[in-house]
Amino acid sequence: MAGARRPGRNFLFVPGPTNVPERILRAMHVPMEDHRSPDFPKLTLPLFDDMKKVFQTKEGQVFIFPSSGTGAWEATLTNTRSVGDKLLASRFGQFSHLWIDLARRHGLEVIVQEEEWGTGASPERIEEALRADKNHQIKGVMVVHNETATGVTSDIVAVRRAMDAAGHPALLYVDGVSSIGSIDFRFDEWGVDLAITGSQKGMMLPAGLGIACVSQKALTQMKDATCTKAYFDFADQIKTNEGGYFPYTPALPLLYGLREALNLLFEEGLDNVFARHRRLASGTRAAVDAWGLKLCAKDPKWNSDTVSAIMVPEGFNGADVIDRAYRRYNLALGAGLTEMAGKLFRIGHLGDLNELMLLGAIAGAEMSMRDVGIAVEPGSGVAAAQEYFRGAQGAGEARLAAE
Repeated sequence: MAGARRPGRNFLFVPGPTNVPERILRAMHVPMEDHRSPDFPKLTLPLFDDMKKVFQTKEGQVFIFPSSGTGAWEATLTNTRSVGDKLLASRFGQFSHLWIDLARRHGLEVIVQEEEWGTGASPERIEEALRADKNHQIKGVMVVHNETATGVTSDIVAVRRAMDAAGHPALLYVDGVSSIGSIDFRFDEWGVDLAITGSQKGMMLPAGLGIACVSQKALTQMKDATCTKAYFDFADQIKTNEGGYFPYTPALPLLYGLREALNLLFEEGLDNVFARHRRLASGTRAAVDAWGLKLCAKDPKWNSDTVSAIMVPEGFNGADVIDRAYRRYNLALGAGLTEMAGKLFRIGHLGDLNELMLLGAIAGAEMSMRDVGIAVEPGSGVAAAQEYFRGAQGAGEARLAAE
């Protein structure tokens, strides 16, 4: 149909999937091969070791499944828990809700601590619940590190501190799908027992890999776990991963892509990756302030460095902003989910991004809001972000010069 072509590139600024760098796309463009050949472990064995560096663990064991992050959720629970086991979970967004639902579908009893959407897990309430559990019936604490639906990051260090203060032996399960590879995450130092991520966010890959890291303490609970598992059985993985193989056909192109993604992260340096995400997030927040709008996060301590959930004024629908951005400006923004439906739109700022790319998204969001009648001053958000980025870049250059 005449006029149907949309020139240029779609600006993908949902909080996952994220942009896939050209180097990763090229690395994935490989012919199929025998995944049981003698040479295959040359690819796979270093992947397990290097993913441990991303989780920042020496003792944890990494598992790589052909799945989404939801598969990794399922793997961590079914391999360490039995039907009827009690878990404690904070619910403060769509993804914490879905994890709770998955646990319940596997016959686990979840004690839910409801938190206001826009806040995160409460270490104080977690400690209180664990202290009250004198017989240690609660077997695990489930926390979403970065709640993508609301742009909130919980304090995992404080959660572990609360668990230790209560003297409780429960395992700490952490969803790091939209944090690991983008926000500092220290598996060993923070005392995490099971953490999961997916390939399509900070790892800069297409969706299709669910990755879990499991502590030695958690692995010892496998022998008593009676939840049904087959595809996600850790025991099958352990048996074959040791030699560099998998119990079934792996997602070959994604493994080659993961190799290149790890190369990119290590070339930049993980500390620099985390600092870049903080810088991009801070510039976005400067734009939101200039627009006179608010984030869903109720306090700066909850602010996420990978996604900003931006509340629209009363009387407006965030879905209209998203629709306008997509149809008119070829910009993909994240939608408000369930309780937040229509109340906000989300700008994802994670993965393979730099300042100029993000300024394009901020400009597109600004134009889209004006188009639907939201009275933001033209250029205000872009200018605020520009000035922040200029100052942050200057500070970084001065620091490097001093070093």
